[in-house]
Amino acid sequence: MKSSRLEAFSDGVLAILITIMVLEMKVPKGASLHDLEEVYPVFLSYILSFLYLGIYWNNHHHLFQATKYVNGKVLWANLHLLFWLSLIPFTSGWIGRTSFSAVPQALYGVVLLMSAIAYFILQYLILKTHSKNSVLHKAIGKDYKGKISLVLYIIAIPLSLVNQWLSISFYFGVALIWIVPDKRIERTFYKEIRENQEEEGNEKTEKLN
Repeated sequence: MKSSRLEAFSDGVLAILITIMVLEMKVPKGASLHDLEEVYPVFLSYILSFLYLGIYWNNHHHLFQATKYVNGKVLWANLHLLFWLSLIPFTSGWIGRTSFSAVPQALYGVVLLMSAIAYFILQYLILKTHSKNSVLHKAIGKDYKGKISLVLYIIAIPLSLVNQWLSISFYFGVALIWIVPDKRIERTFYKEIRENQEEEGNEKTEKLN
């Protein structure tokens, strides 16, 4: 099966999730800058969650750009990922309304961890449908960034019960790791295209000669 329908559905879900999050930010009753303080925690949690959803959208796009085939397992794995991502607005709103309290922040970290695991499962199942010589296998490689992210989440979750601000710095740290789009797939993908174009050009030249 081709992945176009899966991508369109995923894009729609992520767009809705971002819309839900921004609606959590209520307009202050007052008209001074001081009145903005009451929405500051919600706004900070919105920024963090917006970054995460944007990162997942970006990497999801790059992953499927190099994906030629999907099967039923991939479809369910993608839904599994969307399930955990759909919980981000809820947990993001909770940490914002409670000014980054320990338990809400720990739950937020669990959702981020499960989202990362779900993405890893999706990536693994997609790789199984492609040969080891495929562009996808060459591009993903050992995925060090993904493994480092999992370790940081595992540290940050229990840390939130001890020091909330240090824990939230770990969540922002993971986002910063991924904020620069991962160019592995893009570089490998376009390198493959250029090589194919050069081969086609050489074949045409040989035929003309």
